[in-house]
Amino acid sequence: MVESTRIPRAEDFMTREVRTVSPDQTLADVANELISHKLSNLPVVNEDSAGRKMLLGIVTEKDCLEHLSNELFHGRIEQARCAKHIMTAHPVCVSPETELFALASIFVSHGYRHLPVVDEETLLGIVSRRDVLRAIDAYYREWVIQQNMEHFPPDYSEIINLRYFPKSL
Repeated sequence: MVESTRIPRAEDFMTREVRTVSPDQTLADVANELISHKLSNLPVVNEDSAGRKMLLGIVTEKDCLEHLSNELFHGRIEQARCAKHIMTAHPVCVSPETELFALASIFVSHGYRHLPVVDEETLLGIVSRRDVLRAIDAYYREWVIQQNMEHFPPDYSEIINLRYFPKSL
């Protein structure tokens, strides 16, 4: 592990500006939101009086696909489907302090594509597998450089000699 560098945490690379839906938005509106903004999931939130987004659940492309195709295939709408009817309530969430390796482990072990980042019940952002991959790649590159510096430190005498005794003379 890299000693001189703090292990990145979710708060360091999460997406803070997250599109959300309300629990009463219709299935069609939720699907349209996913499609038009090229998203694979939308957190379902209620805003409290202070303007904080309180996470209720998450709706994914898979959820919309399942419910829309069932309605079309069976040719009936039994009730007006809303985000609150199709969302996964109480989704797996992480805190802003969750470290990079814990996030990588969650994504690898459970196959999630995105995880909400919450403090208590307040949605702060979302972290994706790609965010974690990008962060771990940067961390790895930094680690490799540090390892090379430890095992192959620069020979300062060569650098000084080049300055005062150029080989071209």
